[in-house]
Amino acid sequence: MAKSRQLKLGALLHGVGGSTSMWRHADAQPDASVNFELYKKWVQKAEEGKFDLIFIADGLYINDKSIPHFLNRFEPLTILSALAAVSKNIGLVGTLSTSYSEPFTVARQFGSLDVISGGRAGWNVVTSPLEGSALNYSKKEHPDHGKRYRIATEYLEVTRGLWDSWEDDAFVRDKEKGVFFDPQKMHTLNHEGEFFSVKGPLNIARSKQGQPVVFQAGSSDVGKNYASKEADAIFTGHDTLAEAQEFYRDVKERIVSFGRNPEDVLIFPGIAPILGNTPEEAEQKYQEVASLVTIENALNYLGRFFEHHDFSQYPLDEPFPELGELGRNSFQSGTDKIKKDAKEKGLTLREVALQSATPRSSFIGTPLQVADQIQTWFESGAADGFMLAAAVPNGIEEFVDLVVPILQERGLFRTEYESDTLRGNLGLAIPENRYARAVTETANRV
Repeated sequence: MAKSRQLKLGALLHGVGGSTSMWRHADAQPDASVNFELYKKWVQKAEEGKFDLIFIADGLYINDKSIPHFLNRFEPLTILSALAAVSKNIGLVGTLSTSYSEPFTVARQFGSLDVISGGRAGWNVVTSPLEGSALNYSKKEHPDHGKRYRIATEYLEVTRGLWDSWEDDAFVRDKEKGVFFDPQKMHTLNHEGEFFSVKGPLNIARSKQGQPVVFQAGSSDVGKNYASKEADAIFTGHDTLAEAQEFYRDVKERIVSFGRNPEDVLIFPGIAPILGNTPEEAEQKYQEVASLVTIENALNYLGRFFEHHDFSQYPLDEPFPELGELGRNSFQSGTDKIKKDAKEKGLTLREVALQSATPRSSFIGTPLQVADQIQTWFESGAADGFMLAAAVPNGIEEFVDLVVPILQERGLFRTEYESDTLRGNLGLAIPENRYARAVTETANRV
């Protein structure tokens, strides 16, 4: 009998939190974003809950109005390498930009993390939405949205080519014969493209999962096409079940249009559950966090999505201002949605800013209610898994202790890991080395 489909879970480790003010909460640790012992505790708690992965986000530009977590936080590859040593099965996924880095270096970094962790590395491929990033990388201007994705396409092609520099049995290490490697199984890439010229080979071999798992989070039309063609898993975010179902249907159809099996690409909506013994207690927890956000902080938070635009210049209680194309070259899908919702719902600037800075998750309630909602989304074509962010301090811990057991009892989620690699736990195939595959295909034709 075929095993029933099971959901996947990831945890976004966000230091003092993704909001402007959660660090002020009485139960929050104000230094959480640079507290290794806390990250260690979180990853081990997520592993106790049999989560598939933890995820470290990143950005490359800050100013004095940035979210506090962004001002002083770990670089993803560094903290993930440290967490690899204190975990065993859980996947380790980090963000790294294709617009402000080099393929050879990134292939080497993620290849190293993959080997260090025994095949648990994942790369969240981003094109960097913040225009200010260019100022930190000696660039005169931020590439436009379309160009960033052209760069990303070639970048990933180069990186995957470098990851295949060595066939899996290339390093024979025969002491008696004095043979360290088989030169026939070392491959030079010799890539020459529009943006990159990379010779290779890479100076680290593949891990036992073959290559790091590729994640992507684009929600614009270009971004969805890129993710559908290239990604192993997709991060996304939706306010309602209907929106999540439409995104899921759309992207799965795009995946098929690129000649791929839709089951080979997993879709993870982000959720921020808040749990209480009663619905009222859960709502009170949300209100406690929301009350910490001032309107000034909310305007700053909103401004980040619009290229750090200064929204304090507009009247708070008049209709949301007309911004034209502002935001189209940063968080395009997000800013388009903000402008669209404000216009359709007749929202004021105050309402838009507060809703953006204190989003109200629909996953608020008792553990049973949240488990019910997760099951509904999972079984109704809205998600293959979920990426959890802590909307309140101790949010991940509470979810592991209170919701995971319910999902396990219903047979929706594992009770033990299936594998000690990220691909193995996600149910993704190991990509065959392209050069070994070419030899096999040639032999089969003879």
